[in-house]
Amino acid sequence: MDVQLLLTALLLGIVEGLTEFLPISSTGHLIIVGDLLGYNDEASTVFKIVIQFAAILAVCWEYRERLIKVAVGLPREREAQRFVGLLFLGFLPAAVLGLMFHSVIKTVLFNPLTVATALVVGGLIILYVEKRAYRPRIDAVEKMGWADAVKIGFAQALAMIPGTSRSGSTIMGGLIFGLSRKTAAEFSFFLAIPTMFAATVYDLYKNWGLLHAQDLPVFAIGFVASFLSAMVAVKTFIRFISNHTFIGFAWYRIVFGLIVLASWQFGLVDWSEPSF
Repeated sequence: MDVQLLLTALLLGIVEGLTEFLPISSTGHLIIVGDLLGYNDEASTVFKIVIQFAAILAVCWEYRERLIKVAVGLPREREAQRFVGLLFLGFLPAAVLGLMFHSVIKTVLFNPLTVATALVVGGLIILYVEKRAYRPRIDAVEKMGWADAVKIGFAQALAMIPGTSRSGSTIMGGLIFGLSRKTAAEFSFFLAIPTMFAATVYDLYKNWGLLHAQDLPVFAIGFVASFLSAMVAVKTFIRFISNHTFIGFAWYRIVFGLIVLASWQFGLVDWSEPSF
């Protein structure tokens, strides 16, 4: 097995885990870093699906007690049923629109230049939202209404554009619609579970023929790296947002996006080919 390929898998796994639940776009980072490392063949398509799945498993593990409580109480407890209903309503817009436009988005928009542009635009939106200082009216996921879940679901659907950030869209949407910072982040994490599980199953179904036994060591390293780094990111992020704004993430997005665009404009890096 190629040592360089294993190191690439390790790095991409860490990138996925650290960025999946931050408002900076994990897909965008994987496209850009994968393009730089030259890991953009057919195997990389499945690899990126696998490490994304690992990241969502990390969230499931972090919130395992709450998820188990909901699962056990679902048949008879109204609170558990309502929680699942909120997730279903939030999941629905991305599911419907994803099925309609999945192929077009993958073919047309999955390239570094689109990602860089979306990073900059998304950063500017975060700065705008923070400047408005929306007053929170909901301080717990359980206090959300059905309409709140649907609106945040449509915000999440915007993240089908690579570089936008699923967590960024849902968290900013949550702030705009009256959720506290912690509640917006937690609902974003919970909403990621059905959304990313569905996306993983669909992508694996579409790319099943690309799975090969010789790629298992690469996938295993990326999976473990993504799971562990996602655990660290989720724990740190929840503590961070309790006392900080998202302005730092906004400026990171803008600077990173502008660097990619500048490297393309001045011919420093050839970003002309899509990553997958």
